Amino acid sequence: MRVAVIGGGAAGQLAAIEAAKKGHEVHLYDRNEKLGKKLYLTGKGRCNLTNDCDRDEFFANVVKNPRFLYSALAEYDKEDITALLKSRGVEIKTERGGRVFPASDKSSDVLKALLLECKARGVNIHLNAEVTDILTEGQVVCGIVANGEELRFDAAILCCGGLSYPQTGSDGAGLKLAERLGHRIISPKAALVPIETCEDFCFELAGTSLKNVRLRAYRGEKEIFSELGEMLFTHFGVSGPLVLSLSSIIADEPQGVRLEIDFKPALSAEQVDARLLRELDANRKKQLMGALASLLPQRLLKTLLEQAGVQAETKAAELSRNQRESIAKKLKAMPLTIKALRPIEEAIITRGGVSTREINPSTMESKLISKLYFAGEMIDVDALTGGFNLQIAWSTGALAGRSV
Repeated sequence: MRVAVIGGGAAGQLAAIEAAKKGHEVHLYDRNEKLGKKLYLTGKGRCNLTNDCDRDEFFANVVKNPRFLYSALAEYDKEDITALLKSRGVEIKTERGGRVFPASDKSSDVLKALLLECKARGVNIHLNAEVTDILTEGQVVCGIVANGEELRFDAAILCCGGLSYPQTGSDGAGLKLAERLGHRIISPKAALVPIETCEDFCFELAGTSLKNVRLRAYRGEKEIFSELGEMLFTHFGVSGPLVLSLSSIIADEPQGVRLEIDFKPALSAEQVDARLLRELDANRKKQLMGALASLLPQRLLKTLLEQAGVQAETKAAELSRNQRESIAKKLKAMPLTIKALRPIEEAIITRGGVSTREINPSTMESKLISKLYFAGEMIDVDALTGGFNLQIAWSTGALAGRSV
């Protein structure tokens, strides 16, 4: 069979490799000048390629439609992708939270390994190739249109990505192809994206990073998120791993969510108050910026005192009990108000895409068009940070390629 794979990212390359291993004549089309442009950027260029967790934990980190992925993960999992990369000379390491990276910290090593595998399997690679249509006869794929030319194929695998990182070619063109073929597209939204806040002090703290803090989110009085980790203040609000994960939880309805930062999650409220008393007593003659210098970085301490309604020039010995309690409260629960999620162009992944109800989860084949398959970010599934989304791409791509 002649198989067209459209999109040369993680899902597309795995689909092409697996289809070629079955003996098909495989043609991989990508609109860019090289394969895997978005893959090159993942993990800040380090390529967080999967997560070394058990299956239950993996699915607990899939935010949208986890059950759809059961067959794909059973077919191709973390051991399969790491074995493939190791066979091509890529050493692997595992870091905090089970995050798996190439030992070199270079996504380019992963891309080189995939390209070697594609070539070894006889995949025909077409770069700078714009696929503008999928041709069908009687609801069965019969070809594609690439760079204005009609080409005959027996099957097509769409792996064109979502709307995040449009500079890499993920601009929604694949979703439009699927929609023209009759597929329902769940409206794309930003996921794993920074958050804009209403508070001005975030701008003043831009560039300040926080480690080992707890971020909580509430809708009304209900706690909907509570995680320990890292975050970052920016000129528009907040970012960093904790914030990106939260954004996926609230992607469908970010309005009305309030945040709290716990700067001292290892301490109870009583312990924080006791710590304050010790610092104040030991530095009675100093102003608060000096007396409490061991608690927080200077910029952050100044902001916290302002939010607590306490003058930074106040002497430690002059601080009232109410003022101390106000500082302690802000240390355990600095409030932030969400204005909006940042635009989808800044998102790591896209929430939404081709409806999972119209794709056979056991094969990734369309339920509407025979011999049409989907893989990767085009499908309405997404997960939190930590290598889970890239594993979804590997797994759905491999399953699609093997199912042709």
